[in-house]
Amino acid sequence: MRLRKRQRALLVLLVVALVGGATALVLAALRDSISFFVTPSQLAAGKVEPGRRLRIGGLVEAHSIVREADGSIRFRVTDTAAAVTVHYKGMLPDLFREGQGVVATGVLSADGTFRAEEVLARHDERYMPREVADALKEAGYWQDTARGGGAGAGGDAR
Repeated sequence: MRLRKRQRALLVLLVVALVGGATALVLAALRDSISFFVTPSQLAAGKVEPGRRLRIGGLVEAHSIVREADGSIRFRVTDTAAAVTVHYKGMLPDLFREGQGVVATGVLSADGTFRAEEVLARHDERYMPREVADALKEAGYWQDTARGGGAGAGGDAR
């Protein structure tokens, strides 16, 4: 009888160790693909360490778009309180322009420039990601429209 209890205890410990190991492997694999959303104000305040994968969102600052000779583009993203320079090489969305809402995914470099791997432009306020809408509301820039106001991700009216 005592041998059976010992075997059960070892089996339970083995299962717990295997589940814990599997969880650790999944978390380690996801660490590089998870990207947190931040605003230009949070970047300016130094709340994010360089080298971390993240998403920034806001509006493309007026007169900030510069096309480089190598085909890359530099522009500034602002939440009206602060702005961050974004460097991107690739095809931009058709809706990309000054004053347009964008979300960029990439890495913050040590010099404070955001190196984007992907740039998305919003269609209109109904399709704006919730994080961008919340950041613009906090900055006092958000304006409800006659169509019932903006909506975050998922289409819920604000």
